[in-house]
Amino acid sequence: MQDWFETPAGRYLLAWEQTQFDQAVADVFGYHALQLGLPAVEALRTNRMPHRWLALADAVPGPGAALVTDFTALPFSANSLDLLVLPHTLELSMDPHATLREAERVLVPEGRVVICGLNPASLWGMRQRRGRLYQRAGLGEPFVPGTGDFIGYWRMRDWLRLLGFEVESGRFGAYRPAVRSEAWLERFNWFDGLGERWWPIFGAVYFLVAVKRVRGMRLLSADWRRAAQRASAPVPIAGRVHRDPKKQTSEGSGF
Repeated sequence: MQDWFETPAGRYLLAWEQTQFDQAVADVFGYHALQLGLPAVEALRTNRMPHRWLALADAVPGPGAALVTDFTALPFSANSLDLLVLPHTLELSMDPHATLREAERVLVPEGRVVICGLNPASLWGMRQRRGRLYQRAGLGEPFVPGTGDFIGYWRMRDWLRLLGFEVESGRFGAYRPAVRSEAWLERFNWFDGLGERWWPIFGAVYFLVAVKRVRGMRLLSADWRRAAQRASAPVPIAGRVHRDPKKQTSEGSGF
């Protein structure tokens, strides 16, 4: 799929996805962020966390360094990452359930996961299914190579909910038909505006931002130390006057 992003259809999809990632991660704060797979998408380029990594399932030749690891067994301790981005990671994974469970394990409470995936309920999804049938018959290949089954938007939300995530936002995009020619993609550019208005759930790709919730946990505000100090400081009681016991005794005796 990395090479497919250099095709006209791939560049069209990449442009939409890059815009969504740039907007979604720009204001997510913390210390540690990780992108799982697909270096063609620079999903963390607008994020300002001091520690940002790219993890790949296989070594990719070329400039730049990346962590090569199994996505179902990440080399990070539990509750250690503030942000995790998954650009088509789950549909490219051999075990998407295990990959998503591992993402939940390494995220801190209130950490965010950002997911984009190809939508089976779209013109691209129909073209992909037809291509797979042709591939089995030896007559062609899928429209998007290298991917497994497309995971539906509502199915993805169910997976997230079962793992304790709360979906913060979700949207669809890329409504042009699944054509390979750049000229035909340009001819169908009016589909984007029409699709977003009239059939928004049938975009070729969906984009989700979810937050990891932990029951019984309440985050403290930044000034919790000052509040604790104020609560423990001695408080004077209004109207109380210190009296000398000896003086009070003499006054009471009438001398």
